[in-house]
Amino acid sequence: MADFWQQVMGGLATGSLYGLLALALVLIYRSTRVLNFAQGEMAMFTSFLAWSVLIRVDNNYWIMFPLTLLIAACFGGLIERVVVRPVEGASVLNIVIVTLGLFAIVNNVASWRWAGDPKPFPAPPEMHVAGLKFFGAKALHIGPTVINYHDLTIMVFAACAMVALYLFFQYTSVGLAMRATAHNPVASRLMGIRVGRMLTLGWALSAAVGAVAGMLIAPIVLLSSALMVGALLYAFAAAVLGGLDSPVGAIVGGLIIGISENLVGAYTPQEWLGPEMKLTVTLCIILVVLLIRPTGIFGKRELRRV
Repeated sequence: MADFWQQVMGGLATGSLYGLLALALVLIYRSTRVLNFAQGEMAMFTSFLAWSVLIRVDNNYWIMFPLTLLIAACFGGLIERVVVRPVEGASVLNIVIVTLGLFAIVNNVASWRWAGDPKPFPAPPEMHVAGLKFFGAKALHIGPTVINYHDLTIMVFAACAMVALYLFFQYTSVGLAMRATAHNPVASRLMGIRVGRMLTLGWALSAAVGAVAGMLIAPIVLLSSALMVGALLYAFAAAVLGGLDSPVGAIVGGLIIGISENLVGAYTPQEWLGPEMKLTVTLCIILVVLLIRPTGIFGKRELRRV
């Protein structure tokens, strides 16, 4: 039983990472109705930038972290203005091809600039606030279950991002304007909403959230141009499972996938499926859920007049 709960806790940490990247996907979709296939590569690129900044600020993680988020937000906004804006209003296929092209370009630039062996990336160091210790390399014991502080950090970041974005979209004028822009850009313009500005903000916020995911994944798997390729697949699955327009659904979908992946890998007999089939089993679970509820667990159905 202790091993079961250990696998669940590990799945919660892994699922939180998937959920964070899924949250970035949901942010863009919720504000622009675009699925960004380059989301993972943007997070990988900003993680490399974070690594480069870290070297130049005397390895001070807590200076590098907010600086990287600012750079990531500017990067995301720039991509929207320069790459995505010219195809605004084009067919969905055109936009998909643009984001796939962006995927290849960002990956190739990162491979060219930071070629070589995978690079170690630091986890958040221990921080003291009001006499309390946060982060660090220690482990927390909950009964027989052990969870290290980096995994706990991932879960805290994911929960805070989910709550903050939910409140932002539900209770702020800017968040409501972004939702209105995604739903009906023409009516939004007539209401005086700066549609272009809302689209840029959506990409900027998404890039910042993706950067958090990248900087939390990098200490686990090392920093390379392939950093987010596998995670992006799980993140798309988490976003679809939870509902493409729901920040809460992105995190919940990520947690379901993370826990399912761990349990299948640990408890499926080798002669039946084995750990290498855990992705297949996870996707089958998603397929079953979507057959029952096509919009995802927290997705909202849209009614259209014919």
